[in-house]
Amino acid sequence: MNTFQKNESKETLFSPVSIEEVPHRPPSPPKKPSTKICGSNYPLSIAFIVVNEFCERFSYYGMKAVLTLYFLYFLHWNEDTSTSIYHAFSSLCYFTPILGAAIADSWLGKFKVLSLVGLSLIALGTGGIKPCVAAFGGDQFEEKHAEERSRYFSVFYLAINAGSLISTFITPMLRGDVQCFGEDCYALAFGVPGLLMVIALVVFAMGSKMYNKPPPEGNIVAQVLKCIWFAISNRFKNRSGDIPKRQHWLDWAAEKYPKQLIMDVKALTRVLFLYIPLPMFWALLDQQGSRWTLQATRMNRNLGFFVLQPDQMQVLNPLLVLIFIPLFDLVIYRLVSKCGINFSSLRKMAVGMILACLAFAVAAAVEIKINEMAPAQPGSQEVFLQVLNLADDEMKVTMLGNENNSLLIESIKSFQKTPHYSKLYLKTKSQDFHFHLKYHNLSVYTEHSVQEQNWYSLFIREDGNSISSMMVKDTESKTTNGMTAVRFVNTLHKDVNISLSTDISLNVGEDYGVSAYRIVQRGEYPAVHCRTEDENFSLNLGLLEFGAAYLFVITNSTNQGLQAWKIEDIPANKMSIAWQLPQYALVTAAEVMFSVTGLEFSYSQAPSSMKSVLQAAWLLTVAVGNIIVLVVAQFSGLVQWAEFILFSCLLLVVCLIFSIMGYNYVPVKTEDMQGPADKQIPHIQGNMINLETKKTML
Repeated sequence: MNTFQKNESKETLFSPVSIEEVPHRPPSPPKKPSTKICGSNYPLSIAFIVVNEFCERFSYYGMKAVLTLYFLYFLHWNEDTSTSIYHAFSSLCYFTPILGAAIADSWLGKFKVLSLVGLSLIALGTGGIKPCVAAFGGDQFEEKHAEERSRYFSVFYLAINAGSLISTFITPMLRGDVQCFGEDCYALAFGVPGLLMVIALVVFAMGSKMYNKPPPEGNIVAQVLKCIWFAISNRFKNRSGDIPKRQHWLDWAAEKYPKQLIMDVKALTRVLFLYIPLPMFWALLDQQGSRWTLQATRMNRNLGFFVLQPDQMQVLNPLLVLIFIPLFDLVIYRLVSKCGINFSSLRKMAVGMILACLAFAVAAAVEIKINEMAPAQPGSQEVFLQVLNLADDEMKVTMLGNENNSLLIESIKSFQKTPHYSKLYLKTKSQDFHFHLKYHNLSVYTEHSVQEQNWYSLFIREDGNSISSMMVKDTESKTTNGMTAVRFVNTLHKDVNISLSTDISLNVGEDYGVSAYRIVQRGEYPAVHCRTEDENFSLNLGLLEFGAAYLFVITNSTNQGLQAWKIEDIPANKMSIAWQLPQYALVTAAEVMFSVTGLEFSYSQAPSSMKSVLQAAWLLTVAVGNIIVLVVAQFSGLVQWAEFILFSCLLLVVCLIFSIMGYNYVPVKTEDMQGPADKQIPHIQGNMINLETKKTML
């Protein structure tokens, strides 16, 4: 008699399942008691995981901290291109976890992906590390220690930000304070994070024997996709009104797939639906390393007691995270709970979105103030012109238009310049201007050509019994990107070699030769070494400030000898970088409420067979967020403050949508996702099929 023959009783229900679709899962080996940390319920193995994460994050964030300025200063890309490539790289780093999660859950398991793939190949390794390491740490805890596991995610996030804190402080110093081949030392800034990846591999391997390594559970991604496709196609085939409806659209897969898999896919799709609005939050958060860093380049970074590099301002984020995590966990959340408010995970995430909106509103206000303090920029068919008199006596300059009308009349004393740049309007994109120069009894007419949207300096000099002029194109605008730019005019009758530092020197030709702009570090330059073919001398350039462009005219005065006349072409940055502190505080508070909560929420809502897949889906929202920034940077055409406002408004709309979705979401409890161990799907050999039983009496 066949023991498994079909029973027609109402208490019996059998669902046939094809053995080709659901691979056999080997029984899990019995868990051995894990070594605890100092008698607590925390497994010792998580210490290795947390240290590994610290080193890996040091490497990742250290490299990423200097990436935007590497594009801007070393590769000489513009701000929009630098921003786009930065976010394209970030997006790629968060797309690869989908592949890493599939490999981890399907074939190798989380441990092997971390050690063999993730830490060996850094470029692709981020896809192996990101979806596995958080979930792998959670796997080290027994179910009865759920509270300790919940706190582990906070410790895990602390490790991430400790690594980020140190790396974002040190690597910009390695870049800006160390010179390699006369330029910022990007080789060292990238090399140190690479060394930390080696340390991460060693530390992670040391704890190998202590880890609880759940075996892979088959090709989960393929099972999920096949299950969803079969449910949709089966529902489409059975759309007749005579066929009874089912409670959930995935229940249409019951003819082919086991109940536990369908339950897991239901939980997965419910959370994935909730993830749809999340990318917009990451679109704002990840601009700390791009747009906010570029904003810092246009600010005064001298704090009095310390001078910051523009990419060092990012250190505020991990520093504040380390402060805010215990503050929120131990103080704010407990106070909210005592007030009788149910501050659920989804509500925390919604509040985090609102804080990020406020952060970008503050960033927009700072950007507007920076623009107000910056010099005006020449528009279409406009140029800016200043006139410098290098003669020994007063010079009268008259600029004539095409109809001989006077456009500019200035009397300029010896070694003086016009008080400010004069805006000139052109009739075409390029135009010739005529100048009348009157000096003592000499009267000279000269002509110079200019092109729109440029800055120019007209140098007038005396040459014996004659006077002459030359038009020089200045730095185009405040495009020194927060750096200090200098150039020289040599009035001597011999070439001058100027050593601005051990690695930076330039030659200026004789008889009013003009050098190109050179970028130097901000600071005091009391004795710059100079030499000609027959003598050495020093020039006092004084304090060179952030964002300024200076012109130095080298002269030989009878009374004072060789000296440099200092002219500020472009004024220095006036707004202090400390004004970025409020926006960093707001966005970091938003990150703590959104990201830390999201990590725990993703793990708690993930079916046991798909934790890495759901973690990767969480990281995928980060990738999509970076793509949003890339698209806006390339195609919006907005000025920077307007772009900040756009992002703030978009996230506010998304927050409203997410709040409605979260209000209707019912969190899944752990016991609802995990069936008891004695309810394994029996695997029958031969021609017999797997059977899933429900209320079955045998």
